[in-house]
Amino acid sequence: MSRDDVPASTVPRTIGRVALAAALVFAGVSHLFWARKEFRAQVPTWVPLDADAVVVASGAVEIGLGGALVALPRERRRIGWIVAAFFAAVFPGNIAQFTEKRDAFGLDSDRARGIRLLFQPALIALAIWSTSAPRRR
Repeated sequence: MSRDDVPASTVPRTIGRVALAAALVFAGVSHLFWARKEFRAQVPTWVPLDADAVVVASGAVEIGLGGALVALPRERRRIGWIVAAFFAAVFPGNIAQFTEKRDAFGLDSDRARGIRLLFQPALIALAIWSTSAPRRR
């Protein structure tokens, strides 16, 4: 069986995509309610916008992207790249949390904040992998 003969959506990719969607929706809702203060700690000081507005806006984006991953299966490849770009766009917040030594989400040491930095590329990879079905020729 060649790569092109593989079904457009494999079970592991579907599980990964749905899990990523659930995580995005959960994170987005937490931005709006119980974890706003924690997420404000990740907004870099050089961002020229109100930190709370950034947290609310990014939470709304996460909810929308999570919903789109599940609700728009025909657009999953495009949405996967958008999710990956979103994860790359918010990565400076993780870097700022590390460099500015901001405690949030139990990340209260350089080691913990450094380990957290490693997860962002993994999220980017999951977004691309879970949504990239082989194209039919």
